[in-house]
Formats: sequence, structure tokens, C-alpha cells
Amino acid sequence: MLDHTDIRILDELFNNSRITMKELGDKVHLTGQAAATRVAKLEDHGVIEGYTIKVNQAKLGYFIHALISIYTKNTYHQPYLSFIETQRKYVINNYKISGDGCYILECKFPSHEQLDEFLTELNKHANYKLSIVISK
Repeated sequence: MLDHTDIRILDELFNNSRITMKELGDKVHLTGQAAATRVAKLEDHGVIEGYTIKVNQAKLGYFIHALISIYTKNTYHQPYLSFIETQRKYVINNYKISGDGCYILECKFPSHEQLDEFLTELNKHANYKLSIVISK
């Protein structure tokens, strides 16, 4: 069971996973060593699974952020999944879902031309409904 300090530690790490243990300890009223021990315990118990970075896709040249609802053509999804594996440069996340559709595909594209090429190839494996992100 997590206590209030553990929750505060998670909040601070969520805001800045590069924070030093001394800085973290100062923010949650612990010593740096005590904060490091708490973080290690959270990692050992699987509460913290890993650390990541947030990347500005537009600054990398990916100006189009698309959410694509996927409707597979049959119950055998492997052709679609194999296609997605070959498209990692565009795919951010591929969520298997319940409800309307089979998957929600989150993608990034540098141009409308690349998006169109991707959709043309995708349509060989699944039907789709495209939504373009306007703002976050």
C-alpha cells in the first residue's frame, strides 16, 4: 500500500524524472538517501516500471499527429500487426481496444504525402477512420 510520501515521490518523478535524489528528498521532506530508498522500493514492487522522455515531434520534423481507428477485415489480425511492426518510424502507440473498432493507432508523419502512402498500405490490411490532432 502506498502512503502519502510515496504518492508525492511519484508526482515529483512524473514532473521531472531526472531530479536528483537530494532534490527529491528536499521536496518530500526526506533525506536524499531516504528518498533513494523509497524510489528503489517503488521500483522493486513494480510501481515504477521505467523512466521515459517526452519528445517534441514537430521539432523532429513530424508535423502531423494522427489518431486512426482500425477495423480489421477479419478476425486474424496478424497481417495488420506485421504491417505496423514495419512502420515504427510513424507509429507512436498501437492500442488494442474494445468498443468501436479493433485498435486505436497513434501516429506521427512529416507530411501529408507520407500519411497518404501509409494509409494506402494500411488499407491493404484493415479499414480505418482517420482523425488529425489539431491541438493538445
